[in-house]
Amino acid sequence: MIKKLFHKLFNSAERRTVVKNMFSLSILQGLNLLLPLVTYPYLIRVLGKDLYGTILHAAAITYYFQILTEYSFHMTATKEVSVHANDTNKLHSIFNEVFTTKMFLLAGSSVVMAILVFTIPFFEEQRLIYLLTFGNVIGQAIFPVWFFQGLQKMKYITYFNFICKIIFTAAIFIFVKKPQDAWLAPLFTSCGYISAGIVSLIYIKKLFKIPFQRKPFKKVKEQLKIGRYLFLSELKISLFTNTNTLLLGFIAGEAAVAYFASAEKVARAIGNIYTPLTLALFPYMVKNMNRDKASTYSDILKITKTGSLLFLVILIPSFIWSDLIMEILFGRGMENASLIFRILLFIPVAAFIDNMFGKQVLLTLGKDNLYFRVISVAAVLNLTMNLYLTYQYSYMGTAIALIITHIFIDIGMYWYAKREMNNATVN
Repeated sequence: MIKKLFHKLFNSAERRTVVKNMFSLSILQGLNLLLPLVTYPYLIRVLGKDLYGTILHAAAITYYFQILTEYSFHMTATKEVSVHANDTNKLHSIFNEVFTTKMFLLAGSSVVMAILVFTIPFFEEQRLIYLLTFGNVIGQAIFPVWFFQGLQKMKYITYFNFICKIIFTAAIFIFVKKPQDAWLAPLFTSCGYISAGIVSLIYIKKLFKIPFQRKPFKKVKEQLKIGRYLFLSELKISLFTNTNTLLLGFIAGEAAVAYFASAEKVARAIGNIYTPLTLALFPYMVKNMNRDKASTYSDILKITKTGSLLFLVILIPSFIWSDLIMEILFGRGMENASLIFRILLFIPVAAFIDNMFGKQVLLTLGKDNLYFRVISVAAVLNLTMNLYLTYQYSYMGTAIALIITHIFIDIGMYWYAKREMNNATVN
């Protein structure tokens, strides 16, 4: 059934391109998931919990700067590049406008990070670790994955990324041997990100002959305006997912956070399985939506149904053996996490449905404002329910609030997608 659907959706050339890009994105996604799982247990043993916690805290802070510098370009810029893939002059313009905007956001982020680290006493003792961790932000800002994704040419930057990150991950195991070496861990991690970005920029310069030009601030404002709704949506998603854990800690204590956070990490890791597929499909859907909206929407419905059924193949065994999964990953005494995990197993399917109708339909149609509207209401709904349900039912209430929020998002995205497609078909 899957093979038949795939052949129907894509002709031979398109099929090969999508498969190649999906494979490349799978490697990138796999690296992002696997490398921390390899290095973190080692760092805990070598550095101890306190220094390890400092590294994680630094990563959590810089994550917000990564959201800012990324500014939804993984969707908006990818879409622009995909639409104008055959127009060399336009591609040059898009690349330089987006890159200039990212450098503007990076400069602002650097100033804010410096103010935080050098003026707040909390950061003084481990200031170097926080500053070196900010290198991740620099590396992500200069890494033009959006450009290659829009052109559906992910092969080479996957190689660059893989080689650079493997080399510097190996360096962690070679050089980090005692607590005094803690600063080397964020240094090597940042070097992996930055080196991959630099090599990719060199490749763009040579292969696509793109002259690097700083664009005027007017163009920066235009790019910020184009992506504002999606950026705010991504920011709200990050805020309400992190707020769940934050509120739970304040209301129910650290043990409750341990149960909930452990279960949520595994559930979201399962959900990340679909990410390479949806990222690879996005440029294709953008092109096809411009050619034939009705047919493309029909394809999206088929992919959504098939993908949801495939998830069930993974989720049902995960539900049955949840106790064993939690024990293997986190040790004994995590029975409460197992119960939460069973509830949160709906997240992978819900996130997949949200992506298909939200990003693959609404964003390709240019309805960023509707996407933002759904996420905004969902964020308020999530916060309101969390305050009550977490207070009443601890981590179980947090899990229930999160699932209800995801259901609301799915319904909202589907309703707007169906309405906009009906309007587009009539017009």
